[in-house]
This record gives sequence, structure tokens and C-alpha cells, in this order.
Amino acid sequence: MSAYRGRFAPSPTGPLHAGSLVAALASWLDARVHGGQWLVRIEDVDGPRCPPGMDAVILGQLAALGLQPDEPPVWQSRRGELYQAALDRLIVSGQAYGCACTRAEIAAAAGPRPKHGELVYPGTCRNGTQGRPVRAWRLRVEGRVDWQDRRLGAQSQNLETEVGDFVLKRADGLWAYQLAVVVDDAEQGITDVVRGEDLADNTPRQIALQRALGLPTPRYLHTPLVLAADGHKLSKQNGAAALDLSDPATLLREAAARLGLPLQGGEPLVEAVEAWRAATIARFTHLKDFP
Repeated sequence: MSAYRGRFAPSPTGPLHAGSLVAALASWLDARVHGGQWLVRIEDVDGPRCPPGMDAVILGQLAALGLQPDEPPVWQSRRGELYQAALDRLIVSGQAYGCACTRAEIAAAAGPRPKHGELVYPGTCRNGTQGRPVRAWRLRVEGRVDWQDRRLGAQSQNLETEVGDFVLKRADGLWAYQLAVVVDDAEQGITDVVRGEDLADNTPRQIALQRALGLPTPRYLHTPLVLAADGHKLSKQNGAAALDLSDPATLLREAAARLGLPLQGGEPLVEAVEAWRAATIARFTHLKDFP
């Protein structure tokens, strides 16, 4: 691994809320403690869901909180050529293939699934579309992916039975999140991904893609989720309130507390760095000796 490079990668579908601040702060703290660089990437690959100007709102929120990136931000919507090049490599190597299936056809072929469970692609088009036009592009997956999370410990997922061949380019022509994030992390030299626990089950797909493309696998740390009053994850989809930036110090202290870092009332970012450093040392013998 080269020198530490971390990132915060928000989707500009709405302003940052308490949950996204926890992930942003954790990634910033981990970069600072390890003497590394912290980048911001605007994940606007799903353009129709991103209101105009929301990227500027998010960058303004981060600036108001003192979370400044060490390099200029990048936007996924401007990186389509990189994603196409990666897809072309996978197609040439036979690891990606065209799929003609509609979602309804996939659901019918896959059969019953648990409530909120993953719709597992049954491999209908693995051997060709039988003359039907290609709608999307998928990655061939095989077997189980095992990986180590710095907080959650040993993790495992059987991609074949739990996910199936997943989409790289969607039927509407948009790039899938999985391909974009893997290409971006590699191109930006990201060594450490610190993000919310809700994205942990995406990690095996991203590791499979990294291996298929011959790219390095970063270290991963998934932070605790911030829950709404009803017990569900706080998110833009369920109406999470935007951060009230009238008191940035209080916001930072509350986010640090959710990370298990109680602060004493001084400069919150300075205190939080030292608290994160102490927590890291408590878990690992040396700061640089972590999985």
C-alpha cells in the first residue's frame, strides 16, 4: 500500500444530514491520524436523482464544518470515459456480458425472495441474449468473497447465491455505482475506505470487480449507522433533516459521540483527532500496523 489516501464520496441527492456527517467525520479523522490525504468525490453518476446545485450545497456544508479536502473534488458525471474503458476491458476478457432481461423478467425467473432481500440475478443471459437487444452489462461472479473490516471484523458473502451477476451499466445508459466507485478509488489511489455500515454489503461486489480489473483492494472500515426515531437508518430517502450549520461545533461533537469519541468541550476537530488516534492505538499496536 502506498501512503494513506482516504475519501468521502457523497451522492448529491440531498444535503448532508447527521448520518452522512458521521461518515464524513470518520473518514476525515482516519486520514488525519494516519498522516494521509483526504479527498471528496461527488458521486453524481445517477444524474436524474441529483438536484442541480446540490453538489455546491454539500461542499459548502463540509467547508462550514472545517472538513476541507486536500485536493480539488472530482465529479463522477465527468468520468464516463474511465468507466467505459474499464467495461471494455471486462468485455474483451469475457468477464462482462450483455443482458437483455427486464426487471420483471428477472424477478419472475429468480422466484420468491425475502422481504427487503436482494433480487438475485439467475444468469439468464450468461450464454447470450438469444438475439434480443442488450439492455445492460453485467459482471460474471463466482463463489464467495471473504474480506476483513477494521471495525466489523471478518466478513463473507457468496456472490453467486446472494447477489448474482450484477450490473455494471444500466439499461437507461447510466453507469452503475459499483463500477464507478471501483474505477474512481483506483484512479485516485485510494488506500482506505471509511464509510457507513449500510454500504458494507457492497464491498464484496467491489472486491470482485477490483480483482477482475487487476486493481488493488483498499482497506475498509464501516462506521455505525445513525438511526431515526423509528429505528430505521437516517437517510435522505426517509426525510432526514439537513444539518443546521448555525452551531458547527455542536454538530461535530454530536457526530464524534456517535463514533464513540466523547469530547470535552474544546476545539472539536482537534479533540476528535486525538480521540480517534487513541482509539486506533488501543486497537492496533502501531498506527501503520492495521489490516
